[in-house]
Amino acid sequence: MTTLRTPGPTLGVVGGGQLGRMLAEAASPLGVEVVVLDPTPDCPAAPVARDQIVADFDDEAGIRELAARADVLTFEIELADQDVLERVSEDSGTPVHPKPSTLRTIHDKLVQKRELEDAGVPVPPFREVEDAADIREAIDDYGAPVMLKARTGGYDGRGNVPVESKEEAEQALESVAGPAMVESFVDFEREVSVIAVKGDDEVATFPLGENVHVDEILRETIVPARSSETAAERAYDVARDVLEVMDGRGVYGIELFETSDGEILLNEIAPRPHNSGHWTIEGAATSQFEQHARAVLGWPLGSTELRSPTVLTNLLGDVDEEQRAELGDIDRLLETPGANLHWYGKRQVRPLRKMGHVTVSAADEGADVEDLLETARELEDAVTFRN
Repeated sequence: MTTLRTPGPTLGVVGGGQLGRMLAEAASPLGVEVVVLDPTPDCPAAPVARDQIVADFDDEAGIRELAARADVLTFEIELADQDVLERVSEDSGTPVHPKPSTLRTIHDKLVQKRELEDAGVPVPPFREVEDAADIREAIDDYGAPVMLKARTGGYDGRGNVPVESKEEAEQALESVAGPAMVESFVDFEREVSVIAVKGDDEVATFPLGENVHVDEILRETIVPARSSETAAERAYDVARDVLEVMDGRGVYGIELFETSDGEILLNEIAPRPHNSGHWTIEGAATSQFEQHARAVLGWPLGSTELRSPTVLTNLLGDVDEEQRAELGDIDRLLETPGANLHWYGKRQVRPLRKMGHVTVSAADEGADVEDLLETARELEDAVTFRN
């Protein structure tokens, strides 16, 4: 039986970006305190977390201090060092969720794809790349274009390079600048994602979201996705199969391709709350961030029921070079019924940097998501970081 006292349990979070910030916001009403570790002084999570330890994501002394102050450790960024987390957990007795072994699997996209394929999860054809000849051979086998991916470190489109022809192979490999893999290019109908939660002997999935990417960066999420019921059920099945491979409690962002014939293929997995799940703060009975706190603590999970159709649009830096972050012309956004602004508290804006997001939720379940999408786009277009 779960018991709550004051002070309540403490989550130690490696990473203090916007995910850590929203996790701390969601944990507070539950009586759960959050301490974050992040190398940036006064990081985005700092204003709402109990405290911040200023240290690199792989700083063992800092992570040991975090473990000493926490009942459970988790992470909001894959740059957390799985070996350090494993060692600190063993020495301190402070559990880590999801498990470091899951982070180790996710860390290397080639290892991730191999383990999932071995488990029967449908994935696009892929192979390891050691030199440009491997890319050219993949083009022979899969056809052009192919997608070259850095095996480690890539996010928000970084490390993903489409290769249109054999002549581009050398340059593409140089741009990745490290160990790589190549996948066949999926001619998808839409990109979708399942935010799934692995609790203590229970699993939950949120309604399917449809994602719109530009230059490999998530711009919009539409819930419910404009998918058939059959495709949606298939996506949930794949997500549950993915969770069977993952070790440890928590939220997992599972990105998928839906093909024109309704086939579902796995793209990538994030073992943490995910950008495509931010809509849950307003749109679901329990947000992905509250679910993550509940899950890693071993508490019962909340309902994932859809409150109302919701569209999310990211607020990206629309500047040409780094400058002080000032978002102007927000009055219309603040005045629009059903619209919600989330500001991440980053001091500097850079080109295409995620600075916040907006959700637009419907007043009733029968609302047309196309109308919500149009409103969200108009609100996003109306604001700017340009002075």
